[in-house]
Amino acid sequence: MKPRPLFLWPGISRSRFSDRGSGGMKLIVIYGPPGVGKLTVANALSLHTYFKVFHNHLTIDCTERVFEFGTEGFWRINGKLRCEVIAEAAREDIDVIHTFVYAKGQDDDYFRELIAAAEDNGGETHLVMLRCSNDERKTRIVSESRRQLRKLTDANSVDTSQQRADLLSPLPGRETLTIDNTDLTADQAAQRIIEEFCLKE
Repeated sequence: MKPRPLFLWPGISRSRFSDRGSGGMKLIVIYGPPGVGKLTVANALSLHTYFKVFHNHLTIDCTERVFEFGTEGFWRINGKLRCEVIAEAAREDIDVIHTFVYAKGQDDDYFRELIAAAEDNGGETHLVMLRCSNDERKTRIVSESRRQLRKLTDANSVDTSQQRADLLSPLPGRETLTIDNTDLTADQAAQRIIEEFCLKE
């Protein structure tokens, strides 16, 4: 058996190191504005599919222990951690659900690096964008579960966030399943994802 490299950065073809077949890992990226229900839907999807949930605050929390939140160094290390985890999951055939807040234009390059981390290592990527009404987001964003994860819990940010960045548009050039989950349960949204991408339950 060929030895697997300890590290393979996005952009380097995995075919040089592994002769695994084409039925590789699946990466489901669920994105949308804060409070839309990304992690709730990801957890519901995980219960149906047994995909691993790799949500954005896992890397934020560990990076913030060393680097000040929002600094250039913070985001650089945060992005590398996410890409490395996803790249290794692809090499190991581990199906993953990842969540994060995408700002069109600002995050395009990073989003494509995230996708490449899976696809350059034999995986396939499916994108899901969640939307809901502002009133519903204001209700969800102050939930106790968000406080426990040290997430943004300011209801006023729902009205101001769109003035700072476009958080409601899909990544250009990639097919995205858009789900308005204002009136959907997390299980119903998860079922839509399962049916759209023919995921096994």
